[in-house]
Amino acid sequence: MAINTSHEPQAPTHKLIFMAMAFSKASCQSTLIFALFLLCNLRALEAQTPAPAPGLSYTFYRTTCPNLETIIRQQLQTVFASDIGQAAGLLRLHFHDCFVQGCDASVLLDGSASGPSEKDAPPNLTLRAQAFVIIENLRRLVHNACNRTVSCADITALAARDAVFLSGGPNYSIPLGRRDGLTFATVNVTLANLPPPTANASTILSSLALKGFTPTDVVSLSGGHTIGIGHCGSFNNRIYPSRDPSMDQTFFNNLRLTCPTNTSNNTTVLDIRSPNVFDNKYYVDLMNRQGLFTSDQDLYTDSRTRTIVTNFAVNQTLFYQNFINAMIKMGQLNVLTGTQGEIRANCSRRNSNDLFILPTMENDQDEKVASY
Repeated sequence: MAINTSHEPQAPTHKLIFMAMAFSKASCQSTLIFALFLLCNLRALEAQTPAPAPGLSYTFYRTTCPNLETIIRQQLQTVFASDIGQAAGLLRLHFHDCFVQGCDASVLLDGSASGPSEKDAPPNLTLRAQAFVIIENLRRLVHNACNRTVSCADITALAARDAVFLSGGPNYSIPLGRRDGLTFATVNVTLANLPPPTANASTILSSLALKGFTPTDVVSLSGGHTIGIGHCGSFNNRIYPSRDPSMDQTFFNNLRLTCPTNTSNNTTVLDIRSPNVFDNKYYVDLMNRQGLFTSDQDLYTDSRTRTIVTNFAVNQTLFYQNFINAMIKMGQLNVLTGTQGEIRANCSRRNSNDLFILPTMENDQDEKVASY
């Protein structure tokens, strides 16, 4: 028998039992409430996979080009084996295509007498030149196997998907059937649709909301910065004339070494923890005040997106799920389908007005295979 050695009067046994039961019940209720809070919070982030836009399908090339995805993936495996950095270049190319006048491969078009192309707009001057070469080489391989049945827009979308997977990210399917646009956007339109890396969370959220993206979509798509590089000019506003208060001091010191002046044009990785692996470490960077661009770090500073960043930092699967959904949504922005647009014989220029040109007939310039 336990002996009460305290000076406090001992409560009757039935009262002790009642008190224990009440405490246990309160504890269980608190635990249950907390668990439900977490569950609801996670479910709020788990968006449903968008349905294919009219004219797109997951089986679009089943009969006309059944080996399409194998051709692209095998070629990109070879490319990335020699330079994994090209994965980020292809992913960024798809982003810059879709956000400006839709996913119509207009970013691939060269300029003409009508004016400079999207390539010539300031946000696109840092797109990797090799990314355009890779897309054209993929186009050639696909058209040699299937004739001119697959658009440059679909090839670009598939290349971005495989860039994610082959750099360690999730594998997922995307709806296909896009057609290539006949025009490119003006410089002003391009600028208006691509928020700069110096933009804060409010600017980015407002801009992408006009395209139907939620804050969760925005944070998910920003996770593409888990691979790739940034130029000093894209973040020197955070290190000159002095350190951005939201930036970690050691991170700042290292960036000053990379960019010794405010006119330096060097580059550094976007994700200091795993720069060539598509994972959730980008969000860990943000929580440690080591985001490179204002547009990155402000996602953790802003109360509307901070919790989303935190959830993705501690749950990579959750990030992957939402990234896939946001990519599918982005990949269907203002797509051309059916008889709209065309299927280009060369991704950098419109087809000839000759409607009777045979799919396998390409001029001498097209026969020059670009080298890596």
